[in-house]
Amino acid sequence: MPGGRLTQQERQQIALGLTDDLAYAEIARRLDRPTSTITREVLRNGGPTGYRADLAHRATERRAHRRQDRPRDPAAAARPADGRDPEALREFEEVFTGVFMASGMSRMPARVLAALLLTDSGSLSAAELAQRLQVSPASVSKAVTFLVDQTMIRRERDERRRERYLVDDDIWYQATVASARANAAVVEASRQGVTVLGADTPAGARLLNVSRFLDYISESLIRAAEQAREVLGSKPTPPADS
Repeated sequence: MPGGRLTQQERQQIALGLTDDLAYAEIARRLDRPTSTITREVLRNGGPTGYRADLAHRATERRAHRRQDRPRDPAAAARPADGRDPEALREFEEVFTGVFMASGMSRMPARVLAALLLTDSGSLSAAELAQRLQVSPASVSKAVTFLVDQTMIRRERDERRRERYLVDDDIWYQATVASARANAAVVEASRQGVTVLGADTPAGARLLNVSRFLDYISESLIRAAEQAREVLGSKPTPPADS
């Protein structure tokens, strides 16, 4: 099995495989590479719908140059006090961003969400996000607006009245509920369509099936979210002798 970095030709084969809707495992088999290598390559470079071989190759070269430019002096290259490897953290942040993009999120909101989730405080200001992501404040503002609207993050003011954006343990519950509410809007519209088209017509029957399916899914999502919130949000009961 070949080792080392992916070549530009291999990346072109990955792009062709994604275009043909091949699974990561199948692409890996054809290239004689581990499936994890292909998965990581795609997710860190735009996801299955945004992957471009030439862009991925250039991004890899830039990362390699950054590694070469890092100081060789062990004292100068010492890790921060938390013991984390900054380069490994940056690479994982790219992979995490790719995961969100693969789920349908556009790149800048995905980058902002990943940055907040990987920050110990779970909170960053607009200026901190712009500096961390090396983008303009306007780009951050637009991404934040989208994430707030999707209930993925929330705004708050710090003691200096500066606006900060944060994630907490409740974001997945809120996002799940928001998804269920979006389904509910489709259910209502579908039911109206049944009234207009008639339930005994093919189109009306189709909309009726849509409304029934999404109504069931929405109820199941909310019920599961409530149960998960109750179970996972509760603290373990301490032993009697503690």
